[in-house]
Amino acid sequence: MRKVVHVMRLPMGGLFRHVRDLVAGQQEAGIAVGVVCAEPQDERAAAALAKLGAQCGLGLHVIPMSRLPGFGDIANIREVTQLLRWLKPDIVHGHGAKGGMLARLSGGAPDAIRIYTPHGGSLHYGLWSLEGMVYLGAERLMRQRTGGLIFESGFSRNAYRAKVGKPAAPTTVIHNGLSEAEFELIVPAEDAADFLFIGELRMLKGVSTLIEAASRLERPVRIRIVGAGPDRAQFERMVEEAKGLARFEFLGAMPAREAFALGRVVVMPSWNESLPYVALEAAAAGLPLIATKVGGVPEIFGPLAARLVPPGDAPALLAAMTRALSDPAGISADAERLHGRIREFFSATRMVDAVDGFYTRLLDMREARREIALAGRAGGAARPGLTGAEH
Repeated sequence: MRKVVHVMRLPMGGLFRHVRDLVAGQQEAGIAVGVVCAEPQDERAAAALAKLGAQCGLGLHVIPMSRLPGFGDIANIREVTQLLRWLKPDIVHGHGAKGGMLARLSGGAPDAIRIYTPHGGSLHYGLWSLEGMVYLGAERLMRQRTGGLIFESGFSRNAYRAKVGKPAAPTTVIHNGLSEAEFELIVPAEDAADFLFIGELRMLKGVSTLIEAASRLERPVRIRIVGAGPDRAQFERMVEEAKGLARFEFLGAMPAREAFALGRVVVMPSWNESLPYVALEAAAAGLPLIATKVGGVPEIFGPLAARLVPPGDAPALLAAMTRALSDPAGISADAERLHGRIREFFSATRMVDAVDGFYTRLLDMREARREIALAGRAGGAARPGLTGAEH
């Protein structure tokens, strides 16, 4: 039986969602799976992690991890090394900057292939920023420790080449996928707001651009903001200071499928993204979606990518929101087309099969190298010494 250990940091967000879907699909396919991660930060994450643990044939292993690099990483590498020595996996799959570092620098399973999926992570940093020099420099050093790279978007693969360099291992692009149940259409509630934002309340998610654009609308609208994050208080102050007819409601965090009924049009005004699950989930639920042209979002929209809005551009976002209010039939038609595209190209089954196919390719390559090495050693040992006749 094939054995895979996934390593990540926090059990939250799209990265955690991706790992959960992989674990479920891999266990169902007969692969023994284990997960290493940090402690959950709230009850909701703890409940999701407990559910994941029940699916892990190789166990769920929770250890303290810090977000930033530091001396704690040394202890983490030691702990993961001991764990891998015990589990003896065929594949160690690191997710995100911290998970990728631990998967590649930990020992304990010398024959395991180390695979890395950035999920944006280090690739979000600029080349010449202080963070970029640290994180991207570390990525360059770890290239030779990487047995394979899985990118969730073509955008991320291009960013890796531009910021880190040419990969030293095989690479592939495998888009995130959704379960069949997530393609069931959601009908907005009778009291649904005009617009709905779902995401972490951080500046890079573009909430400030949404507030600025909505404040310029020439008719009263309701906007619900679902999520939690470090910049919520700042966004609430921006709303208090904003002029205009828009009314905002901050509702806190909740599951996306539960939140979708609370609005008629989903707005994703991010300044930076990789391949966001909320865009996939909203489209799969059949809701109209206004999004920015960042990261892998154009890969989600495909032929509809012309509708995407430049990031940080409040007038352009205002125009898209105005169209949504004045042309509901048009945006509904766009939503129907996008729903069909997501169902065809972004299923969880397709994603799991592609990941396992990449694992198989790398394992086959490893076996081929071993056979060549064994044949070379056997040939060298069997070569007869030169005889007098051969002289």
